Amino acid sequence: MSERTSYIPGTPCWVDLVTPDIEAAEKFYGALFGWEIPELPNSAEMGGYRRAKKDGKDVAGVYPLMEEGQHPAWATYVSVSDAAATATLIKESGGSTLVEPMDIGMGHMAVFADPSGAVFGLWQPVTFAGAELVNEPGAFSWSELNTRDVEGAKAFYGDVFGWGLETEDLGEGRGSYTTIMLGGGPVGGVLDMNERGVPEGIPAHWQVYFVVEDIDATVEQVKAGGGGVMVEPFDVPVGRIAILTDPHGASFAAIALSEEARAKAP
Repeated sequence: MSERTSYIPGTPCWVDLVTPDIEAAEKFYGALFGWEIPELPNSAEMGGYRRAKKDGKDVAGVYPLMEEGQHPAWATYVSVSDAAATATLIKESGGSTLVEPMDIGMGHMAVFADPSGAVFGLWQPVTFAGAELVNEPGAFSWSELNTRDVEGAKAFYGDVFGWGLETEDLGEGRGSYTTIMLGGGPVGGVLDMNERGVPEGIPAHWQVYFVVEDIDATVEQVKAGGGGVMVEPFDVPVGRIAILTDPHGASFAAIALSEEARAKAP
């Protein structure tokens, strides 16, 4: 099992879902990933926030819609050593603040949008580092920025998190892919929405990936559970991927890792 108790600053460390119905989310994701989403002793004082568990390990957060007009969505949080200092750097680099850094006991969190409008969060750990299980079936594995300004993303995130963003031509008319590098290893990716022909109505966003055993079986289970399929399964060097939605429209990706990728996963 890929268990984690810490993350290098600059690493995506946590994901959470905002949804209009936590009980329905528990039913859908419980059937899909084997999650339990129990109410916590402090859920009420945290606005209804809960932590999804897989095999007893915290793997994701779930909370109810907080304001009018908010849409169901998955979000990615990046581990930092100083949320306040990073917040200042984000503002100086052209990002915008959605939620100022705040102390919530287990750590300090904040939410921002990059210059292209893609929303992401910061997490400065105190007693909680982030996802306790990763790169295993039913757990978070990868976060990917979908943007129409890859060069702008390289500049912004490079300044903020010290990421190295390396773009590779995939060949055979498949376009390019940019890998986010930190400390000599990959921690995420960047997809060029213009290059992939993504409709203009879809804004820049961070896509969350979860590991599954069988992508085709997962797609059928999503359909049976009331979810949808945005992109049918397709093969990539590290496995087989599909882009899906839950019954309330929150988008997420599922990946069945290749044997080689599974062996290399930290």
